[in-house]
Amino acid sequence: MVVRASTSNLHRDFSNEPEFSGVQRTLTMTTKQNSTAWMSGNEAIARGAWEAGVAVASGYPGTPSTEIMEYLSAYDSVYTEWAPNEKVGLEVAIGASFAGGRALATMKHVGLNVAADPLFTASYTGGRGGLVVLTADDPSMHSSQNEQDNRNYALAAKIPMLEPSDPAEAKEFLKQAFVLSEELDSPVLFRITTRIAHVKGVVGQGQVAETTVERGIEKHPEKFVMLPAMARTRRVQVEERMRQCRELAEKTPFNVVEDGDRRRGFITSGVSYLYVKEAFPEAAVLKLGMCWPLPERKIRAFASSVEELFVVEELDPFLETQIKAMGIACRGKDLIPAIGELNTAIVRNAIDPQRAPQNLFEPVDLPPRPPNMCAGCPHRGIFFTLSRMKVFVSGDIGCYTLGFLPPLNALDSTVCMGASIPMAHGMVKAAGPGSHDKVVSVIGDSTFVHSGITGLINSVYNGSAATLIILDNRITAMTGQQPNPASGNTIRGEAVQALDLEALCRAVGVKHVRVLNPHDVPECRKVIREEVERDEMSVIIAQAPCVLLPELKLRKPVSYYTNIDNCVGCTSCIRLGCPAISWNPFAEGEAEARGYKKSQKGYSRIDEVLCNDCGQCASLCKFNAITRGEPK
Repeated sequence: MVVRASTSNLHRDFSNEPEFSGVQRTLTMTTKQNSTAWMSGNEAIARGAWEAGVAVASGYPGTPSTEIMEYLSAYDSVYTEWAPNEKVGLEVAIGASFAGGRALATMKHVGLNVAADPLFTASYTGGRGGLVVLTADDPSMHSSQNEQDNRNYALAAKIPMLEPSDPAEAKEFLKQAFVLSEELDSPVLFRITTRIAHVKGVVGQGQVAETTVERGIEKHPEKFVMLPAMARTRRVQVEERMRQCRELAEKTPFNVVEDGDRRRGFITSGVSYLYVKEAFPEAAVLKLGMCWPLPERKIRAFASSVEELFVVEELDPFLETQIKAMGIACRGKDLIPAIGELNTAIVRNAIDPQRAPQNLFEPVDLPPRPPNMCAGCPHRGIFFTLSRMKVFVSGDIGCYTLGFLPPLNALDSTVCMGASIPMAHGMVKAAGPGSHDKVVSVIGDSTFVHSGITGLINSVYNGSAATLIILDNRITAMTGQQPNPASGNTIRGEAVQALDLEALCRAVGVKHVRVLNPHDVPECRKVIREEVERDEMSVIIAQAPCVLLPELKLRKPVSYYTNIDNCVGCTSCIRLGCPAISWNPFAEGEAEARGYKKSQKGYSRIDEVLCNDCGQCASLCKFNAITRGEPK
């Protein structure tokens, strides 16, 4: 996708737009820019949070939202933290809002499922300082286990939602989201998608806004205590707020009509707007920056002004369904896919297939590159062992999910964060007493803290006989090495007390807890086989740091190399699937010419540049063919 400078609303100055109606402003914001910078959407959002005067930001790392918190942590005036999970992150933000501070909670789309409980009640309580909940949806599931459209949360929770279409808008919309939150006394959902998060564009840089909401702890039990009696009162106010918000949607500059050829009109939002502008630059467009609630009068007026109306949106027919419910004829998902990301070519070809394509930025058909765990990954030895055992492996969300792929083929299920432990427990109970079927759950340290602890408590409390393996690499690796409570440092690198996973497991009642080095593959095999045979819950903590941690990357490792004279071609090391190890087949007659057995098909070779000195291959080799040090 290309962000075009010709996009008419790319640098809209909101300071010159009409005031929001219905409530008094609590702050005056300006979009006067002192300079511009080339920023990704996530970087621009972090900048917008700082300019909006955010006091507290809390989130859980999840692609495509992760970098927002990382960029925001560089601004000293904003308190930032990684929360153990999204529910906690949103609850921290709600508390900050109650104390008068502007607060931001960030998460990917599935994280909002975890945070839904506080979100729905925060719709009733409102707050004092502005509260914005950022959800980063992932159409096409580039790094996700499902494809969901979180615009539906705005409808269900009865709160407004904003959706920018490029990095410049992302920054300005975020600042205005805090204004909207304070004016309406409501959380505001802020939706981005993968392309908005990671595309780059020119973004203006302003100064920190001044707010009139005073920070400080105040008691408002009638507003903040959601007992049924108070909740019933607040429920009425939620409906009144949504009435005001619908009026605001008619006048807000977030929703704008761009004039053009009225033979064909488009209603769209978010990144889909850019696809429409590139595919049909001449057409009239109603761009909805506030995608909930919808401006019904504006939509009716626009629809009546065009000969044919199209609704272009990714994923669900969210806008289309609401527009058709208004009795307005339009076309949308009967032409445009409801699965995966859109692009300019898809939009153009779906709506006008007869028109010759012109510069549609068709995706390049690249050769596939299967993902793989890094050379030296501590998870590899565990999965190598599990793949050779007759056990069901209940997996979880993390880079260790790659243990599913060949040649390891070691995962049998993955559903959602933290599910591996209770799913294993459920399987054991369903199999019944005396079953010879064994179940092992595998979870990373960050995911265990996120939502695995309660599953372990349940398993112990209800007498499970499953085995849990915690893959403790001291970091949240899949999303880019973010720290977590077991890492011993914060988002800003400050040293803190690390969570003791072994002590925690014993504290919840696990009698059999063992810690091992996962790089020692024979030891892994021994320990896992012993624990699987128990008839009660046991935990193995496979403890070794991620090879991509900065302190390990900066260290110059001593590599392993292949002593070819000793290699018998057994392929034990090859079956690890390590990218640093390659198989070199012999040409016809080469084995005998080199002095090998005629039956030998080839030999393994270690790339000393890729090798990260883990030693897993050496622990498997019985022929002294893999040696640590410099090749002789």
